[in-house]
Amino acid sequence: MLTDIEGRAAVKLARKTIELFLSEERLPEPQELDFELSPVFGEKRGVFVTLTESGLLRGCIGHPFSDSRLEDAIMDSAISAATRDPRFHSVRKDELDDIVVEVTVLTQPEKINAPAEELPERIEIGKHGLIVKQGYCQGLLLPQVAPEYNMDSLEFLGHTCLKAGLSPDAWLKGAEVSCFEGQIFKEKEPSGEVIEEKLQ
Repeated sequence: MLTDIEGRAAVKLARKTIELFLSEERLPEPQELDFELSPVFGEKRGVFVTLTESGLLRGCIGHPFSDSRLEDAIMDSAISAATRDPRFHSVRKDELDDIVVEVTVLTQPEKINAPAEELPERIEIGKHGLIVKQGYCQGLLLPQVAPEYNMDSLEFLGHTCLKAGLSPDAWLKGAEVSCFEGQIFKEKEPSGEVIEEKLQ
């Protein structure tokens, strides 16, 4: 788990990365940061960066698995959320004053080993995010999605299947379901105070 100070640093790093990339197409240098990156940023962690504008999604991309150092995963995800989310056009530099930055640090996903019909009762809304995988299809929804849209575990499973490009009942038909947890840090307003968002 990250401390509040580390969470603030994660969000600041994401914002600084987007600002520099949009203005100068480069990543921040360590000496340019006015905050410390603790050793946790050198650990391999999964992470997602979410951008919202006036409460609406503006971009969300990340690293589901712990395959990169947290510092690198945050910077890469921040740039991707701002410029590579296929659902949106790239964020403009002048939009940044209206965008709230959110960073979700993930635990390693674990396959839910249970018969398909028992999967809904194994999922805790507000605690678990889901990954559904079948063949080359894979979809992920973060833990905050289900509470935000008042989904129960059945709906959450169905929507994760749809995100993977599968039928909503694919979880009943052999698709692999994994869960993970996330620690969410976000700005209260654009460039504002960073808080940890608790879902439960």
